[in-house]
Amino acid sequence: MNENNQTGECGYKSGMLPGCAPLAAAYVPMQQENPPKYETNDALTRGTLFPGLDLPFMNMPNKDNPYAGTPLGELMALDFAIKELNLYLDTHPKDKDAFDMMKSLIALYQEGKMIYAKKYGPLGLSCLVYSDTYRWTDSPWPWQYSEGEK
Repeated sequence: MNENNQTGECGYKSGMLPGCAPLAAAYVPMQQENPPKYETNDALTRGTLFPGLDLPFMNMPNKDNPYAGTPLGELMALDFAIKELNLYLDTHPKDKDAFDMMKSLIALYQEGKMIYAKKYGPLGLSCLVYSDTYRWTDSPWPWQYSEGEK
């Protein structure tokens, strides 16, 4: 392995390359263990949970999220972070901190989804378990709320 990566001189934006990697073969380095993470809302806006993977197209990062600060935006951000951690854990299954973080985000997401469904209506059919009546076809739909209804 590259000595610079082992000593941490390259920082969190550098992955590790196996010492016996063949010449002229494409290789994508893996993330190091326990990399820095964006907050969930920033992650949704940037398109990645991990700053080391934040490579904006034409060096123009996403800066605006129309759902930021809304109940739906919070759920979207939690769901996105859970999926990002799931992908990370596929290649780093022994990272206990990431797994603990994912479990706590799942608990927050489930609680938030229940509160959201009771107040605004179901996000999906599985949310009907939180309803007293069949509300699937009731308006308004989540994207129909005005900005004033946060």
